Amino acid sequence: MNVGYVRVSTTGQNTARQDVSLDAHGVERMFVDKLSGKNSERPELKAMLAFIREGDVVITESISRIARNTKDLLTIVEAIRAKGADFVSLKESIDTTTPQGKFMLTVFGAIAELERECILQRTLEGVALAKEQGKYKGKPKKAIDVNAFKKECKKWRDGKQTATATMNALGLKPNTFYRRVAEYGV
Repeated sequence: MNVGYVRVSTTGQNTARQDVSLDAHGVERMFVDKLSGKNSERPELKAMLAFIREGDVVITESISRIARNTKDLLTIVEAIRAKGADFVSLKESIDTTTPQGKFMLTVFGAIAELERECILQRTLEGVALAKEQGKYKGKPKKAIDVNAFKKECKKWRDGKQTATATMNALGLKPNTFYRRVAEYGV
């Protein structure tokens, strides 16, 4: 069976271009993630890996759709191959049934990783420049009631509730909670 895997980075992005490409290659079952490819913790990717069987062919529009770094790419393809399935990337013309295809997979995986790192570097440089020019202030600080914060923290410090219960009562995530604990000296 030809099994397709499609990924876009956000829910607002359209998968039509990839869908058309995979349909033209006889894909019978499609798995679609609308999440960043920076890690392999994607529900449809996991579902696809669980679904495939010996003799299946996993087809994707390009290797950047399945992984954004070489290690993840090779790990995912190895998981596909371990189930007796093959991997095909249309854009790069990679077919892991051949030694050349396996080699090219590694090369293109490294290029996809380089591309992602360059994007991140440019983003960081842009943010640094915007900060220098006073145009970027970062995410606004979450407003909290200091008295309520100290009251809940007292319960936590006195052992009457856990840190998690305190965070939940205040509606704060761990990083924000502990930053405020340090800030307020609680």
